[in-house]
Amino acid sequence: MAIEHIRKWTVGGVEIWRIVELNDHRDPFAILLDGCTPERALQYDWLAPHFITPDGQMRISFQAFVIRAGDRRIMVDTCIGNDRERHYGVFTHMQTSFLADIASVGCPAESIDTVLCTHLHFDHTGWNTQLVDGQWVPTFPNARYLFGRAEWEDLQRHLPEGGPHVAHVSDSIQPVIDAGLVDFVDSRHRVTDEISLIPTPGHTAGHVSVVIQSRGQKAIITGDLMHHPIQCAVPEQLGNFDAARERAAETRVKFLGETEGGETLVIGSHFVEPTAGYVSRTGPASWRFDTEKPQ
Repeated sequence: MAIEHIRKWTVGGVEIWRIVELNDHRDPFAILLDGCTPERALQYDWLAPHFITPDGQMRISFQAFVIRAGDRRIMVDTCIGNDRERHYGVFTHMQTSFLADIASVGCPAESIDTVLCTHLHFDHTGWNTQLVDGQWVPTFPNARYLFGRAEWEDLQRHLPEGGPHVAHVSDSIQPVIDAGLVDFVDSRHRVTDEISLIPTPGHTAGHVSVVIQSRGQKAIITGDLMHHPIQCAVPEQLGNFDAARERAAETRVKFLGETEGGETLVIGSHFVEPTAGYVSRTGPASWRFDTEKPQ
């Protein structure tokens, strides 16, 4: 089990548990940002030691979050999943302890009442289903799966193109639709009095982030509006992973401006340990990500 990677944050009366499926994956920054050399990345010394290797590679993780709020058990994104054929070898035929891990924090699969997907890429929808007797069946049979209406409509438009961002539809998305478990919601949907969605478009057309507000405290699970903390420093640089790159950059700048100052705990969906922190402004359109709340 990956118990050593589980972490909890408490926001008012809400618990947020991080469940890591693929920890501390390392790649050149140029994969994320064109022309971002190791030397350039190392200029942002605050990235060390958590988010960058000594030789200037980015460190990211693939993870999901379980929210416990009163009697509600809410899954935010569902990672990659076991037994999949994927375009990238690192994600193919995975065998992880994901289900045991969520059970270990008091949220076994059958207890989950809501599954939120920030967007419908393969690494955020995999455990929507699991392979049972050769069939893909819903992993969370007692949950309503909330998919963004705009996100689903845009994904359907891209299905004829093929490629790694649609190949998973048949095993991770369509089975829960066929099971009648999906509700298509708007980008400002309120799940509970304490949990709601906000639109953060650009990475995908219907991308959302998840806001947790409870007892005067606030946190936001980003989804893929940012993939790495370096994007706090250079939010306007176009990201290679974003479908609408200019719009994604605008979304990042707006988001960082709204969350700076230490009142909002920002939980980066792909940020490695410690994953959560606070945004501080360093320039007219530049910020940093601090793991401790600014004084």
